[in-house]
Amino acid sequence: MLLADLGADVIKVEEVSKGDDTRSWSPPSAPTLPTAPAASSHLPPESAYFLAVNRNKRSMTVNFKTPEGLEILQRLVKRSDILVENFVSGKLATMGLGYEDCKKLNPRLIYASITGYGQTGPYRNAAGYDVIVEAEAGLMHITGEPDGPPCKVGVAATDIATGLYAHGAIMAALLSRQRTGKGVRIDCNLFETQIAGLANIASNYLITGQEASRHGTAHPSIVPYQVFPCKDGFLMIGAGNNKQFKLLAEKVLEDPALATDPRFATNDARVANREELVRIISDVLLKQDREHWLERFSGLGVPFGPINNIQQTFEHPQAVARGVTVEVEHARAGKIKLVAPAVSYDGKKMPVRRPPPWLSEHTPEVMEELGYSKETIESFRERSII
Repeated sequence: MLLADLGADVIKVEEVSKGDDTRSWSPPSAPTLPTAPAASSHLPPESAYFLAVNRNKRSMTVNFKTPEGLEILQRLVKRSDILVENFVSGKLATMGLGYEDCKKLNPRLIYASITGYGQTGPYRNAAGYDVIVEAEAGLMHITGEPDGPPCKVGVAATDIATGLYAHGAIMAALLSRQRTGKGVRIDCNLFETQIAGLANIASNYLITGQEASRHGTAHPSIVPYQVFPCKDGFLMIGAGNNKQFKLLAEKVLEDPALATDPRFATNDARVANREELVRIISDVLLKQDREHWLERFSGLGVPFGPINNIQQTFEHPQAVARGVTVEVEHARAGKIKLVAPAVSYDGKKMPVRRPPPWLSEHTPEVMEELGYSKETIESFRERSII
């Protein structure tokens, strides 16, 4: 989707009749208009999940287990700059669409494989799922309250991060191809992405050999750096250095002695005396409501923020000012709101040129672009090749 946002013509190749799994990840779904295209009348409503991650793409369906379907994809490969696939390692090679097969058809092709565990190693043939890799690669172990069970992250963070890694790798591969004229094979996977995403937690273990633990919203190496309760809600405070802690003590807590107290004067001391300091701060904050503290923190230079729900997030003044949502017209669902692309160029948001496609919406036009006649297209459709 990020490549599509940048202007790439992204053709999403889906399974005939069923399509991408996320099409069935509902509720919630967008209601279907009575005026929806007749060709889509057999389809279920568009799932909110699918709509979230498929803007600016075209959709076609192909059964490439058939000789005719394989030829369709081979024609696509010949004229494409990039192929992105997320089959289990080696699966496409058994179907005639492995890297070496495609390289023969198009030596300039950038072939990006996104798998669970990569193209080599004992787990190379294992399917990869965000939540499983979160568990297997350490993220769940460090997520949750200290005295509670491991928790998953609220969104598919490993999936998203892997997509970002793949996006960056593809952009670099395009630059490499411009210089060398040769295509590139990219091996990107959830497992290594998540290990890389452990960041300082991984480094802590590699340097000291000490096992990580769960800290809830707190930071293992910085105090105070966590959520605190107020009289009517919660507030995130991130005093990441001694200067910020001094401001917190003097201007917010109105207890300047805390900044010079040997138990709290340095970050090392604050980490060692975490429980006592957290208790002191909590006792003060619980005396007033959230708005009182937000006003007190404002402009001080101490990082802080309210814990907003999703409605509050989209109503946030900065979200409104930056235009974080966009309304598009969908042929089946009518006007729908989407999250807008997060990057601006020269002060302009990247446009949403196409709404997320309904299943097989663009199959006929892509087939015609590949040189197939209307008669052949209809024949293939009747035989469930497309």
